[in-house]
Amino acid sequence: MTSRIRPLTPGHLDPEQSTLYAQITGGPRAQGPQHFALTNADGSLRGPFDAMLRSPAVGTAQQELGAAIRYRTGLTDRMRELAILLVAAHRGSTFERESHEAIARAAGFGEEELAALRALDVSGFSGDEGAVGRATLALLDGDLSDDLWDAASGALGVPGVFELTALVGYYVTLALQLRVFRVD
Repeated sequence: MTSRIRPLTPGHLDPEQSTLYAQITGGPRAQGPQHFALTNADGSLRGPFDAMLRSPAVGTAQQELGAAIRYRTGLTDRMRELAILLVAAHRGSTFERESHEAIARAAGFGEEELAALRALDVSGFSGDEGAVGRATLALLDGDLSDDLWDAASGALGVPGVFELTALVGYYVTLALQLRVFRVD
């Protein structure tokens, strides 16, 4: 699969693109341990981030939402990565799967758990993580039943369910963009 867009290098960015590039490469994704590279050797952004540069106004809002979801929710690291990996598996998003499996390993996921998530199997997760997994799968189909709502809101509270729905929608959007732009 050949990318439909040529990656933009820092020397070829207009001022708005440069501002967004700096927000992505200097923001929370670039702080702390790096489980996957944000840039290629030529300085171009990897994954969905290069596509965000094509529309800086929308790309800025999108990357800010992603940073909020990754770094400022009440979801635990394991809950967040469990949900992201289910979206990646459901949507066949190789970049998101590979990058977030690295983050999940750092959050304590074992290889058996990662294999189960690739197969959309959450039966091995219990408690709050099980509730997140079951809710994520239901959200990928479009809604929560009353029983799943009760379980998810019991585990996460209403604010946590809002955060989970935002996470699922955000990563579904990224998976779609990665597919349309043919980013692997």
